[in-house]
Amino acid sequence: MEFLCYHRDRPGSLALRYELGEAHWAYMDGFEAELIARGPTLAADGETPTGSLHIVELPDPAAARAFAFDEPTYQAGVYRDVLLRRWRNALGRTMWDFPGGAAEGDRYLVLGFGAGAAADLEVPAGRDDLIAYGPLLADDGVTWLGTALLIAAPGPDEACAVLTRERYDSIEVHCWTFGGRR
Repeated sequence: MEFLCYHRDRPGSLALRYELGEAHWAYMDGFEAELIARGPTLAADGETPTGSLHIVELPDPAAARAFAFDEPTYQAGVYRDVLLRRWRNALGRTMWDFPGGAAEGDRYLVLGFGAGAAADLEVPAGRDDLIAYGPLLADDGVTWLGTALLIAAPGPDEACAVLTRERYDSIEVHCWTFGGRR
């Protein structure tokens, strides 16, 4: 089962985040084989972390909750909240398989939250700028709650243009970069 886990930083927690950086890396090293995508979201300056995204394949929802809530920086209070949802890897690859690679450039996490009939289940044709793409699902793995994607785009408006906007109650666009040990 695939899960999207997005930890959002608590205001004022940046120093603690940096202090616990190695503990976070060591924890994530234990999930290296299961990770589909990872990386921090960033403030408008392109440098200051605002959150931490992980898309991971785990055996069940209990393992996903343990992954999200046993994470050392979560335990220490760095994050204000956690979005944890089932997800389906519509591209069938990891971020490391993205043809554009981890090269510098504008990258975004787009989270579209909706209700009712599912939208944007199919990967949009001709989009070689997609790094990751798939539906957000309820714990039952069937009920559609939205769509999440990682994309290389010139700006936030172009990043969220992949989604059928009128099908979503809200859309969040976050600056994002490839994660992992550098």
